[in-house]
Amino acid sequence: MKHPVLVSPSGTPLAGRTVGELVAERPGRSRIFQSFGIDFCCQGGTTLTEACRRRSVPLETVIEQLEAESSQPSGTGNNPATLPPAELADYIVARHHAFLRSELPRLQAMAQRVAKVHGGHTPSLVRVYEVFNALYLELDGHMMKEEQVLFPAIRAMAAGGGAMPLDGPIACMLREHEDAGDDLARLRELTRDYNPPADACNTYRALFAGLAELEEDLHRHIHLENHVLFPAAEVLAAGRV
Repeated sequence: MKHPVLVSPSGTPLAGRTVGELVAERPGRSRIFQSFGIDFCCQGGTTLTEACRRRSVPLETVIEQLEAESSQPSGTGNNPATLPPAELADYIVARHHAFLRSELPRLQAMAQRVAKVHGGHTPSLVRVYEVFNALYLELDGHMMKEEQVLFPAIRAMAAGGGAMPLDGPIACMLREHEDAGDDLARLRELTRDYNPPADACNTYRALFAGLAELEEDLHRHIHLENHVLFPAAEVLAAGRV
């Protein structure tokens, strides 16, 4: 089946399309949105015009950069948003869940060490550790629910097992995505956009670099679920294949 990710009518100008569908169409656009601080995952249903207004960035400038990106090869064959629902679920587990299970324990150990060594004179680092721990726990349970409940249901329906209600599980996942997005925003604020001080030790610097990588990967992860996989799953659940 084809994913229902391009929700705007054909011919809709860039300014009227949602940032989520723009990234689903061409993943490279995510870098442009990230550079302007535009949320394309949890707030991906927002039109480009509204997203620019919220961030107080010039719409014309963003459109200019999007148009320049569109002139480059799309790499459609490497775009996970083009995968069928069951394959996309597998991709998310293999790529994004595996990344989290590798990175979260590593970052937790560094955050604990940095908080212990430097938290006395920089209390924000203790708060970084606390917020990160909350995020870790949320994501650990979140991935388990997806892998044991939601994704198997999607695979079963894609294999012709019949429609089943997914409103509850998807609504739960969306709420948890919002919570994770709030935690990421708080971490960025506490770390001043992941910029360590000039005299920061190597662990301090590695922690901030790792948190920045975590944010980037998790934004892509949440975007794929919110704006590609979940809408496709809702189509399967409604029996509209």
